[in-house]
Amino acid sequence: MSATTPTTNISRLLIANRGEIARRIMRTAHRMGIATVAVYSDADAQALHVQEAGSAVALGGTLSADSYLRIDKLLAAAKAAGADAVHPGYGFLSENPEFAQAVLDAGLTWVGPPPAAIRALGNKASAKNLALQQNVPCLSGYQGPDQSDTCLTAEADKLGYPLMVKAAAGGGGRGMRLVLEPSQLQAALASARSEALSSFGCGELLLERALLNPRHVEVQVFADAHGHCIHLGERDCSVQRRHQKLIEESPSPAVNVDLRERMGACAVALAQAAGYVGAGTVEFLVDAGPHPSPFPEGEGGNPFYLMEMNTRLQVEHPVTEALTGLDLVEWQLRIAQGEPLPLRQDEVTFQGHAIEVRLCAEDDNFTPHTGTVMQFREPAFGTLSPGERAGVRALRFDHAIAQGLAVTPFYDSMLGKLIVHGATRAEAMDGLMAALAGTQVLGLPTNRAFLAACLAHPVFRAGQALIPFLAEHGDDIRKTLQDQQTQVVLPAVLGLHFHGGAGAAQALPCPFGKALRVLHGEQVLAITVTETGAGGLEVTSGAHQHAAACVRGSDGRMRVTVDGLSHSVSACRVADGRWHVQVGATDVWLKDASFEPAAGVASSSQATELRAPFNGKVIAVRVRAGESVKRGDTLLVIESMKLEHAVCATRDAVVAAVSVEPGQQTAPGQFLLRFEA
Repeated sequence: MSATTPTTNISRLLIANRGEIARRIMRTAHRMGIATVAVYSDADAQALHVQEAGSAVALGGTLSADSYLRIDKLLAAAKAAGADAVHPGYGFLSENPEFAQAVLDAGLTWVGPPPAAIRALGNKASAKNLALQQNVPCLSGYQGPDQSDTCLTAEADKLGYPLMVKAAAGGGGRGMRLVLEPSQLQAALASARSEALSSFGCGELLLERALLNPRHVEVQVFADAHGHCIHLGERDCSVQRRHQKLIEESPSPAVNVDLRERMGACAVALAQAAGYVGAGTVEFLVDAGPHPSPFPEGEGGNPFYLMEMNTRLQVEHPVTEALTGLDLVEWQLRIAQGEPLPLRQDEVTFQGHAIEVRLCAEDDNFTPHTGTVMQFREPAFGTLSPGERAGVRALRFDHAIAQGLAVTPFYDSMLGKLIVHGATRAEAMDGLMAALAGTQVLGLPTNRAFLAACLAHPVFRAGQALIPFLAEHGDDIRKTLQDQQTQVVLPAVLGLHFHGGAGAAQALPCPFGKALRVLHGEQVLAITVTETGAGGLEVTSGAHQHAAACVRGSDGRMRVTVDGLSHSVSACRVADGRWHVQVGATDVWLKDASFEPAAGVASSSQATELRAPFNGKVIAVRVRAGESVKRGDTLLVIESMKLEHAVCATRDAVVAAVSVEPGQQTAPGQFLLRFEA
């Protein structure tokens, strides 16, 4: 038994995290009879994980650096609450060996791998060196101590392009930049180093040859303190934006039994070489090459190469739990108590297919948004139709959403994870799309409809989605969503009208037509609604006439029927005066345009002012007054929700004035710079 293994059972567990993962850990701990202690920042004082814990300790501050990343505050909280163990969750300090060592030095049980293993594997450079010793396939690259731009440029020239710049520390896609040609290298080095320093406190970088069309396939491993290590299969995480996963599934459509065994053996070998204990994930790039996908059974598979090892529980661990029927958090806690693994490798079984999507507070262009959740309703198995339920074995929603919750710019944009376990891949996809349609989050933009459109895309449904999937098909998906919005704008306006929104109808029926003007995007929609009695409506929109009806359901939603098609409509007013309307699986944003000019508003291509799209902190200003810029040039870089976002010119122009500087906080709509007219 290793020195990190406690000799007594865990009785009171401090969870050094927030949000959905804190709630997830609590659920298992409470089932096992373990008391829980939550910690929280000032921004999270009313959060669900604080309410559901047995006790809670305030850390103070709003930024992560002042709260969830403060080792001293976390240890003081554990002492004050009488905790005898610490679970780090994922993110924050979960892969910080100094935190793990500090927990052990305080006489507490660390629910995670030994600090030495975190050091060996948590740094991509050292993990790659260790993997090469174990004959684990790796891409050629540079992971040396000389971090000067001169050295990195020379090494990049030796490697050739395309290549990937990566932060050596941390994970989650932060500090990663694809470089296609030498002219892009210096900007990529500066941006990756800045994001790595901000996210992990370490600016060390490595270079690696880039595969342009790979899959991202990871293997879940578990090791105990008695020398045993097994894997629990793979997860395909190829659908990503900004190197961060959006959709994860298991089994991978491109992995057969032979490839699973080979990748699993490499993952176990790497973990054992590092003296690993607990849950970990070894991530690989699988070269899609010219091979067919999925592969016929027994034909082998694509070459695979190590990306990194995450020395913690993954966000997407519920996918593996669904397939295996195991509780991975329970395994973590039992292994931390010194118990052996409960299964041998040949006893691990997989049933059906599971898919997870990450619900994020962002729009279809992946721009993060803050705001308040005005209405929330989560999907349930019973809300699916008999046809949708047919192949669904389980529906799970891990989240920390509540009505009235303020989504702040201080933390990650992920709100929760929706997981469906189906008998087949097709049934899992269909069930997950239905569950997304049944999820209601009103008050701020989310990627709910975007995720459903990804699941419906023919490339994804065929199991052919590679890492460039969104780069190649994102515009098509956005066009699909725009078309869907156009198709449901009329029921959205009617539902909002009778719900009590823009130009709301009077209580008494009126035989005269009522004119409504609503702003959708940059277009003013003009319709006339005439009540025909018995709940019937006659609607005129341009040259078209429609028969409609609008009735409020028992759940508070409006049931709107237009030309025989029925829609479920719910709506709420947000702080900027717009209305957020959900029509089935589609989100529509409307505003009362009773006093708007019929021509609509000026387009962004004509605007002379650039304003902040979201809350954040300016970390770079790339232009000065008097400078000419081209459409698409990066003007400023704003950090929000733990990621850096480039704010680009919407047209060719000359900068007239810049009103912000690095380090300044921004709010949505804040004036940033002005172009010459």
